[in-house]
Amino acid sequence: MTYAARHGRGADSPSSDEAQVQELIDAAQAWVDDDPDHETRVELGEVLARAKKGKKRAVEDLADRFAGMLEFGTAGLRGALGAGPNRMNRSVVIRAAAGLTAYVKTLTPEPFVVVGYDARKNSDVFARDTAAVVVGAGGRAAILPKPLPTPVLAYAIRFLGADAGVMVTASHNPPEDNGYKVYLGDGSQIVPPSDSGIAAQIARVTAVADVPLATDGWETLGDDVLAAYLEDVVTVVAADTPRDVTVVHTALHGVGSETVAKAFVRAGYAAPIPVASQAEPDPMFPTVHFPNPEEPGAMDAALELAEQTGPDVVIANDPDADRCAVAVPGPGGWRMLRGDEVGVLLGAHILAGGVDGDAVFANSIVSSRLLAAMARTAGVRHEETLTGFKWISRVEGLRYGYEEALGYCVDPRHVRDKDGVSAALVVAEMTATLKSQGRSLTDLLDDLAVEHGVHATDALAVRVADLSLIGTVMARLRDDPPQEVAGIAVSRVDDLAVGSEALPPTDGLRYYLEDDSRIIVRPSGTEPKLKVYLEVVEPVAGADALRESRATASTRLAELKAAMGLLTAI
Repeated sequence: MTYAARHGRGADSPSSDEAQVQELIDAAQAWVDDDPDHETRVELGEVLARAKKGKKRAVEDLADRFAGMLEFGTAGLRGALGAGPNRMNRSVVIRAAAGLTAYVKTLTPEPFVVVGYDARKNSDVFARDTAAVVVGAGGRAAILPKPLPTPVLAYAIRFLGADAGVMVTASHNPPEDNGYKVYLGDGSQIVPPSDSGIAAQIARVTAVADVPLATDGWETLGDDVLAAYLEDVVTVVAADTPRDVTVVHTALHGVGSETVAKAFVRAGYAAPIPVASQAEPDPMFPTVHFPNPEEPGAMDAALELAEQTGPDVVIANDPDADRCAVAVPGPGGWRMLRGDEVGVLLGAHILAGGVDGDAVFANSIVSSRLLAAMARTAGVRHEETLTGFKWISRVEGLRYGYEEALGYCVDPRHVRDKDGVSAALVVAEMTATLKSQGRSLTDLLDDLAVEHGVHATDALAVRVADLSLIGTVMARLRDDPPQEVAGIAVSRVDDLAVGSEALPPTDGLRYYLEDDSRIIVRPSGTEPKLKVYLEVVEPVAGADALRESRATASTRLAELKAAMGLLTAI
């Protein structure tokens, strides 16, 4: 039965729906004909065949795959693997590489691009495709020798003097995803207007068949880049600090195990005790549902090993090892530190080691205000940036920067991005130093709270299947802003889309409450969800009052979270 007949229309009177379906089928057929990859040609061909027979689910599947080209932005590309323009595949990657190369050629006639990749499905394929495009366009390309952490690629750009860099990774996304992160020659991720300039060049690629692809001519790098990275990364710890520390480490099936172990040994520490079931790269991430240390259950294996072995600290990296998570022992067992807690601990340790007079500390607007308070007390300049290390790494004079999502830049001289390997080393140094004094990371957190007040943070995420719903909620909050949250009056609202002298425009809302609480609402830049960031500040009268102040802050935070859950409900 035809689409028209099912909808009660005569076969000789094609509906607009039928025309749209035919247009979709034609677009899919053209994509199949232009697809250089056998696997995705077959995949899309099967969906197309069912759609031609009028199968509703196949038509809906095509509509999703052809909802538009996977959007290229300041996060590069990230999406589910599969066939079609709204998926990660060789066709999309070749177009992206062609657009990037064309853009960089406007800056230098013979661009040099270095390419890294993680251990996800097709990461190595996408890396070779990128190199083939660069060389085919008359440029020079070099590929890292094996799956390596993202910070090694970020390091390699400046070490090799490249004009741009590409890291094929989806970081901590689910197994079915992959991504494409782009850097320019300064070693930092792209920001506007580079992202729109590259996107415009991508849009000019009408067919993959029109993109010249070299069959060889790129360089596969040896181990010298990794060796140089390791030589420099160990300089983040002082030569004369204690080395007595036991660490349990998990790479969450990513690429961090070998590099972290080598860095620890080279720095004079014992190699971490690995979580064996998660130590080797595995694109299926078999022991975790979501390979992100922040997600419930992701750290279960590491914490179980910690219970068995009794280390001083547990350290985790996400699959591309640019993030670092920390767990510490306590009276109730092991607990994960929040990203803000690790961020201020690292900041305190760096301040204690001494910094130059022109040093700058920075964190994103969604991170705790405690680092700013610490810097102010120490007489060190502090800056807030938009979310993402593409902004943090560009702070002039940066000595240390962090973001609450487990991202830390402790060595901007060598890596202008978050780096989970160097952060892990500093966590080890800090833990060993405190251990030699009979103290712990939690003791240092207590000291910071007594001095600067309890800065309690939390977040909630509203996941959506339909991205338009995020815009609906943001519009509702703009059109009808809350006058109070959890019974506390809103004293100020900043629409971050307007921008300011301090911050470029971004889609977000920031609320300050009369009790000095702060709320930020923004769409995620990498996942289909709306994110809400919460912070309350509770003064502490002294060490004896710390427990009571923490309890009060916890209650206030829970009330804020419940109220914002209602305000952002879909």
